[in-house]
Amino acid sequence: MKVVILGYGQMLMSLIAGCLDAGCDIVGVFRYDKVRYSLIDRFIVDTFNPSKEYMYIKSHKLYEIKARSANSAEFKKEILKLNADIVLVGTWGEKIKKPIINLPKFATINVHPSLLPKYRGPNPYLQSIRHLEKESGVTFHLMDENFDSGAILLQKHILIEQTDTGKELREKSAVAAREGVCELIKTLDTEIIIPVEQDEKYASYFSQISEDEIMLDFSKTAEELSAQIRGFHPWYKCYFEYNKQFFKPNPYKLQILDNDTEVKLSGTIVDKSHKDKSITVLCGDGKLLKMQDVKLYGFFSRFFTTFYIRYFVSKLK
Repeated sequence: MKVVILGYGQMLMSLIAGCLDAGCDIVGVFRYDKVRYSLIDRFIVDTFNPSKEYMYIKSHKLYEIKARSANSAEFKKEILKLNADIVLVGTWGEKIKKPIINLPKFATINVHPSLLPKYRGPNPYLQSIRHLEKESGVTFHLMDENFDSGAILLQKHILIEQTDTGKELREKSAVAAREGVCELIKTLDTEIIIPVEQDEKYASYFSQISEDEIMLDFSKTAEELSAQIRGFHPWYKCYFEYNKQFFKPNPYKLQILDNDTEVKLSGTIVDKSHKDKSITVLCGDGKLLKMQDVKLYGFFSRFFTTFYIRYFVSKLK
């Protein structure tokens, strides 16, 4: 089985590792960095600050495809020359066109880190946590001209823990992708897999986050706010405003508490501590969200967080 792999970051390395586990022949790898950076910028980055995936590819002496886009004539020539049976795509920013999708002998297979048809789109890690899901997964599906809509070949399920951030879910998804691609390749070698069409009744799509969505709205429930802060990490920092100053919560230092005060107005600060840099706020469901190790926004301002909380943040305000 001759495989070409397109991807970025942890997902790319996991797909490579899974294909190696399956004993297939990886005839080419195409890093998304070759699309993101110019030739000069990529040379500088690869020389002086090489990525983990670049070093991983080099350590296994894999052939890197020479092209500037997955939709380019150069890429098409490479796939034909390499005589690829399968093209695997994991974490890719371009919409790949039908003539390219149809190039390999068997199929172009996308690896999407959600249980499709739920959470189509660019960041299902963030959205799965944000929407309070208890489970996520990785879906291997045939690629078509639409985003994440092709027939499903295999799915691997992942438990979302209450303390998981987007970072942990991404890491779990990478592990599941390695296991899944090994299983899929071995099955394709020996059996016939019947693709299962996605049920559009359960489909959901979420685009990139807007600037407005990084601000915390304490009229929401404490659980929703905790999920927002954790889900957005490590791609975005959430903020809340106090007296024209902005604080960044630590996604690993959140607690949901019962309200044992007389305060009823959501958004009210009911407790603070400069020692652990914590601020506790009443949320829309009557629960408290205690945020420890908060930081003032700004490179220099963050060093004055303890001082500011001690002298300028008031409880019951």
